[in-house]
Amino acid sequence: MGRVLAMFLVLGALLSGCGSEGVLSQAVIDRAHAQGVAPDLIYVVDLPGYELAEQSVGGVGEEGFGAFYVSPDGRRVELRVDRGDFSDGQCADTPISGADPPTAPVRCDRDEVGWYRQGGGRHEYTAVRGDHYIRLAGRLADVDRAALKAAVAGARPATGTGTPSPPPSPVERGDLPTSGDGAPDNEVGPGG
Repeated sequence: MGRVLAMFLVLGALLSGCGSEGVLSQAVIDRAHAQGVAPDLIYVVDLPGYELAEQSVGGVGEEGFGAFYVSPDGRRVELRVDRGDFSDGQCADTPISGADPPTAPVRCDRDEVGWYRQGGGRHEYTAVRGDHYIRLAGRLADVDRAALKAAVAGARPATGTGTPSPPPSPVERGDLPTSGDGAPDNEVGPGG
């Protein structure tokens, strides 16, 4: 009886994490916003065998979003979301993130999800959603095409786990005069 109860407790603990996909800590979302990431570009994906590395979350370009998903054995997959369009014409001309060499030729296949792209030892799926696109890329040896496709197809906006932080208040500087040209007061005092 004790073993059965222990198994149910362990199973319950494991399943309690299910369904929490798509939720980021509010601190991570606030940090991304502080880096200039547009709120509607913060996405998450489900990638079996990988977990979001929250410390990797940050801004990409003007207002885009980027993060890495990592596996327990060190494999990495990169998620990027940015404003803009993507088309058949751009597919072969746009380098794949992390390709070696960066100028490696890119092979493109279009399907119902988006574009599967391969080159330079890496591959990625790119999908367009409204006014932005989602790219998920990794090494050929680290993740298979079907996993990339399923993850991009299921990509969704992230939600926070709490109340957003209030905007930071201006820093009071004691060296700015209240009159004149507003330049800092750099007078040298005694001994200096």
